Amino acid sequence: MMAEAFDRNRLPSMIDHTLLKPDAGEAAIRKLCEEAVRYRFRSVCVNGTWVAFCRDIVQGTGVGVAAVCGFPLGAAETSVKAREAAVAAEQGASEIDMVLQVGRLLAGEEEAVRRDIEAVVRAVEGQAIVKVIMETGLLTEAAKIAACRLAVQAGAHFVKTSTGFGPGGADVRDIALMRANVPEGFGVKASGGIRDFKTALAMIQAGANRLGTSAGVAIMNGASGEAAY
Repeated sequence: MMAEAFDRNRLPSMIDHTLLKPDAGEAAIRKLCEEAVRYRFRSVCVNGTWVAFCRDIVQGTGVGVAAVCGFPLGAAETSVKAREAAVAAEQGASEIDMVLQVGRLLAGEEEAVRRDIEAVVRAVEGQAIVKVIMETGLLTEAAKIAACRLAVQAGAHFVKTSTGFGPGGADVRDIALMRANVPEGFGVKASGGIRDFKTALAMIQAGANRLGTSAGVAIMNGASGEAAY
């Protein structure tokens, strides 16, 4: 996608406005929601304890609520992750960003990883879509490709780069690799270190159709100052 072909009016609907810091309190979460409504972002992405609070603020605005699951390590027992996702969906989350079992993936235990993702997908079926966080900074290229395949097989809807708590972050090469290894129409979310419009646009050009960032406002302000989209 060439820069001049990108319509900046699409950008807000591609941003998951994110706040996952452990010390985030009610005031910060409220501000997150108010910014999301003001800029018409796709969703706010929060820890599970804030889902109902965010739902009440953004209800009727067109902004959704995304909740993380098994975050940030992905190493919780599968039934616990499935229940966490189900509770979030019951409380108003329409999207679940789950961390896959990184250690098992690296050990080649692909069936266990697939079952883990599938359990979360089934737990929220008909209520929420599921994005699979791969934590690309910990993975080999082969593991990244395997993670894409397993996410598709398990019935997920997106693959996502990073938690923001692990090594590295979103990288255009990873986005291109992920896009090349999922079917047409499957989502690719870039997350981790996206703090300005130039970086956001590079991720979109590489194949991302969703951006996870805590800098959504700065990105939008940068977009308004750019001559080429």
